[in-house]
Amino acid sequence: MFEGFDALPEALRTIAHEPDPEPTPQPPPPHEALIDCAVYVGGQRLPGKFSYEAACSKVHQIEALGHEAFVWVGLHEPNEAQMTEVANVFGLHALAVEDAVCAHQRPKLERYDDTLVLVLKTVKYVPHESVALAREIVESGEVMVFVGNDFVVTVRHGEHSGLANVRKSMEADGEQLRMGPFAVMHAIADYVVDRYLEVTRLMESDIDSIEEVAFAPGRKLDVEPIYLLKREVVELRRCVTPLSTAFHRMQMENKDLISKEVRRYLRDVGDHHSEAADRIAGYDDMLNSLVQAALARVGMQQNNDMRKMAAWAGILAVPTMIAAIYGMNFHFMPELNWTWGYPGIMAATSLACLALYFQFRRNNWL
Repeated sequence: MFEGFDALPEALRTIAHEPDPEPTPQPPPPHEALIDCAVYVGGQRLPGKFSYEAACSKVHQIEALGHEAFVWVGLHEPNEAQMTEVANVFGLHALAVEDAVCAHQRPKLERYDDTLVLVLKTVKYVPHESVALAREIVESGEVMVFVGNDFVVTVRHGEHSGLANVRKSMEADGEQLRMGPFAVMHAIADYVVDRYLEVTRLMESDIDSIEEVAFAPGRKLDVEPIYLLKREVVELRRCVTPLSTAFHRMQMENKDLISKEVRRYLRDVGDHHSEAADRIAGYDDMLNSLVQAALARVGMQQNNDMRKMAAWAGILAVPTMIAAIYGMNFHFMPELNWTWGYPGIMAATSLACLALYFQFRRNNWL
């Protein structure tokens, strides 16, 4: 990780090895939410552990010598006191700090003076045996990225939104780190968008299986899995679609903060995001069609059931009518004194019922 540290100028190595000032007493310990805090100079991470104040002070000392440096702080679900402490050190706006603590923000990009705040929704595919047995298919989280000229503060919410792999990959590639804090913002956005593409690919197999059942002849269709997939696609769309505006603004605005090279990288992330958004829109349309097909199939089945019930009711109406007539107890009625009256009535009733049965069968009502 620190292979290139010895190549740094002597003054920078001296500053890096200076002991950190004694930390001042503070409310809830920051390490409860602090995942990592590191200082980067010339594409290399300085050794040692830093507090917020010490890291910020170290960066200012290095910048005073004419070198570029920045600090990257990673937090996981900080409380208000911890987030306020970070905001005081790095000069974050109070409204953005409130959003970071409360979470559940809509994906967006905001600017406060020389600080950009990017809100990203993270997603994770929940493995399951089948859609019919699943309770949840997509789990979502949130990442807020505060980016200034010499700092990056990432605030995560959710258990699956870790950025350790992003940091490790950046530290292994000094060229990216040399581009500064906004290159870190690009790397995080790229990581999140890649997860969008991964989740959409995995969801495609679920939608294909439901589609196969929906149009397979003779198979019973359960509408509940379709509604579950529809709900998950809607949640995924809420995570992905709003970012199109943010990526457009990052490429077209804030040119005084984001370098031309980083904007080129962001353009590539925007293309991947558009691909994910198009897939989700296609899944949404497909599920709408499946819902309509399922409802039409249910309606056809109900129509067939009603025709069968009507046919049997028509057949049973014949003996019902005859029984009602001969149960009126009149003394003078035809065939009451005829020896073959009862067998004749039964035979006529049976023939009428059989005639109606075959007629209904011929018309596909039975």
